[in-house]
Formats: sequence, C-alpha cells, structure tokens
Amino acid sequence: MEPVRTCIGCRSRAPRSSLLRVVAQHTSVVADTSAVLPGRGAWLHPTLECFRLAQRRRAFGRALRVSGELDTSDVENRLNG
Repeated sequence: MEPVRTCIGCRSRAPRSSLLRVVAQHTSVVADTSAVLPGRGAWLHPTLECFRLAQRRRAFGRALRVSGELDTSDVENRLNG
C-alpha cells in the first residue's frame, strides 16, 4: 500500500507519488523532487492552482513551521515549466 499525504493547497489526500514535496531552506521554499532533503517537508499537487491556494491560505509557513515571509519563487518557477 502506497503512503498517502495531504496537499497543503487543496487539502485533498493523494498518493505520495502524485505530490511534490517542498522544504524550507533558510527563507525560501524549494522543491524536493527526490524527497530526500533534510528538514520538515510539506506536500503539494504539482499544479499552479494548488500552489496559488497554498499561497493564499499562507499554508507554506504553517506546514513547514517557519515564521516570517517565505520566498516561494523556486517552486512557482518549477511549476511554470
């Protein structure tokens, strides 16, 4: 049975393989494509819609337990292609 995670954008549950793990490094959020970077991770559907929902809900800071502003441009650029 494959592990299930919750998307921080739309809050729906999905298999881990269909989600993108993101991790906070200093003051920025980076995409962890291999899911091995150290630190607390959060899971997000790899779509701009879920990314925008997570930004609007301020979910990155809460999920990653980081206070202050986070730079999410790395993840946004990756999703834009």
